Amino acid sequence: MFPRESGKIFFAPMEGVTDDTYRNVIEKLYPEWDYLACDFLRVPTVGRYPTKHLLKHFGKRTFHSELRNKTLYQILTSTNANTEQTVQDLEEIGIEWLDINLGCPSKTVVKNKGGSFLLKDPKELQAIIKLIRKNFSKTFTAKIRIGFEDDSLFEENLKILEGEGVQAITIHGRTREQLYKGRANWGYIKKAVELLNIPVVANGDIWTIQDIKECFEFTGCHSVMIARGALKTPWLASLYKEGVTLTKSETKEKILEYFQSLHSAFDEEGQKAPTILKSFKGLSRYLFEDFEQSETIKKQLLRSKELGQFFELINNF
Repeated sequence: MFPRESGKIFFAPMEGVTDDTYRNVIEKLYPEWDYLACDFLRVPTVGRYPTKHLLKHFGKRTFHSELRNKTLYQILTSTNANTEQTVQDLEEIGIEWLDINLGCPSKTVVKNKGGSFLLKDPKELQAIIKLIRKNFSKTFTAKIRIGFEDDSLFEENLKILEGEGVQAITIHGRTREQLYKGRANWGYIKKAVELLNIPVVANGDIWTIQDIKECFEFTGCHSVMIARGALKTPWLASLYKEGVTLTKSETKEKILEYFQSLHSAFDEEGQKAPTILKSFKGLSRYLFEDFEQSETIKKQLLRSKELGQFFELINNF
């Protein structure tokens, strides 16, 4: 299922954002994204998830639509988690593309020896990857950072992933300790492209059309995966493929359409207004950065008491 053709644009998995409803809105408004991803499923330490829960996380609507063919299912696991059973269950229900999160820098995740923590323990990393590959016969990929405290294990980890049957690796050009500080170092992505015989997907500080072009050119990567840049410009894949730029007025119209579509979708599934407003405040973090009054707009939106006020501010900014 991983694309043979290079030059693809991925909308990254993001916890608390890329659920089924959100992904379906993105697909409806901006189908130019080549692939989307559900936010990670935490593999349980004890017991197993019922099939209903596994499908809900992926999205029943997605599972029974064409969007299924362009959506990857990401998991986050650790040494003590019930990985084997969960992976077997995912295979049984028909998941076609499984991705393991080896980049999450969250303190809670790291404390439980998951996400980026595994990058500091090659033996544990290898054991988990081997276990997943043994129990999942479809497309299996990984999303990583360049290391935990430093890059000393970068090449070793890459070779482990490739050697144990991972079919493509997405690389965020920072260590876990860096979090999102500084600039992502695409040099590591370029190095990985030279070292590996499997596709490498670039991730980190891809905000604009120009960034996409420069990342492809500099790293030689197979594809790019965009996270914060996708939240800043949810229509970025459209702009890139169409080769166009928007005026400030056109961008404002896009922003309004984006929130109106999400509002309709969230409301349709029964979400309460306060919950929707909270989601909108989170989604507005990067959206206005190209406007001179960006900070003022964001502060006003964060102070909104109700959805009507939120939309009024967008209309009038």
